[in-house]
Amino acid sequence: MDPDLALSLGLVIAAFSVPSILSAISDRRAPRASAVTILIGGGLVLWALQTKPGGYTLGQVPDAFVSVAARYLP
Repeated sequence: MDPDLALSLGLVIAAFSVPSILSAISDRRAPRASAVTILIGGGLVLWALQTKPGGYTLGQVPDAFVSVAARYLP
C-alpha cells in the first residue's frame, strides 16, 4: 500500500469515527466500535508516517489527498 493512500484512508476513517464517538457518549453507551475505528485510522496514519522517507509535513498532507484522489477517482 502506498503511504499517501494509507495517510488519506487513515485520516478519513478517523474523521468519520468522531461523530460516532460523540453519539455513543451522548447516548451513554461505550464507544467500542468507534474506538476500534480510531485505532485503525491511527494505525494507518502511523504506518504512513513511518514508511515514507522523511515523513510528512503539515503542508504535504493536502498534496497527498489530491494525489490519491487523482490516482483512484475517475
